[in-house]
Order: sequence, then structure tokens, then C-alpha cells
Amino acid sequence: MTDGRLSVYSPAMSVRPIVLLGDPRLRLKGETVDSFGKYLHELLDDLTHTVRHAPGVGLAAPQIGEAVRACVIDIGGQLHQLVNPRIVRSDGDDRDLEGCLSIPGYVAYVTRREKVWVVAQNRVGKKIKIAGSGLLGRALQHELDHLDGKLYIDYLDSMDDLIAVGDDDEEEVEGRPATARTPVG
Repeated sequence: MTDGRLSVYSPAMSVRPIVLLGDPRLRLKGETVDSFGKYLHELLDDLTHTVRHAPGVGLAAPQIGEAVRACVIDIGGQLHQLVNPRIVRSDGDDRDLEGCLSIPGYVAYVTRREKVWVVAQNRVGKKIKIAGSGLLGRALQHELDHLDGKLYIDYLDSMDDLIAVGDDDEEEVEGRPATARTPVG
């Protein structure tokens, strides 16, 4: 202990490669987590470290090749680590741009629920509840879709609805600045 606070040892997290569109692991349905030990803790730590080093706000275990029902969302300094999450209620509709770390270089307009209520477990198995609208609501739906092998492009009528964006793309897409096009996860 130092300065009166308990110090907790945490093994070094690693940045894991993100699985890209075309890899069959991206379409696997995540298995329910029933063990809340070292494997899960390391997986959540790796998801957190990986998403914080990527241009996104969320990341699901299948996106790093692990077919389990776990994801992380990191928005505005608020980290949500969700295990076995499920949407229990939703309301309204919201159409906005969405991208994905597994489909880099593209965004599309996707209609999702405006607000969602999610029940999940935390890293030690305790039941937690989270409600989200705006970017958090969209990220919750996006990441939970990943846990079922579903991608945002599955909501599109055609792949022609994808909008290509580049790293140096400073143009606006329908009045929205390039900085607003951060991939969800």
C-alpha cells in the first residue's frame, strides 16, 4: 500500500489484433460466460486496452477472435465492461452514421433504437444495469449485435449505402464534420 490506498496488481494488458470483415470468427455467436476468473479478467483488460488504442468507442470479444458474450464501451472517460449483456427495453428510433473497427474506412446511416436499457454482469459476475441514448445507446446496440454475429452492414439495403472515409478525409458527410464519424466498435 502507498499513501493509504490499496494497490492492486494488474498484469500488463495487450493490444490485440482486430478481426476484419471476411474472417468467419466475426460471425460467430458468443457463448455465455459462466466463469468470472482470470481468463475473463484478462479478456476484458485486453478489450479495454485494444479499444483505447483504436479509433473507436466499443469492442466486443468476437472482434478479437473470442466467441464469448463480453464487450467494452469507453465513452467520455466512462468505461463499461459488460458480460452476458441483453437489451431488456428500448424506445424510439434514431438514424445516424455508424462505423465499425472490423470494417475500417467505411460508415453508413443506420437506424437503431433511440434509447436502450441493458442488463449485464460485471467482471466478477454481479448484475448491473445501464441505460443509454445517443452515442452510448448506439454503442450498446452495436456491441451486443457483435455478440450475436451481426454487423451494422446487415441493416443496410445495399452495400452501396456504405460511405468511404479516409484518414485524411476532412470533407463533411451531409453536413457532419469528419470528426463525428468515429467507428463505434
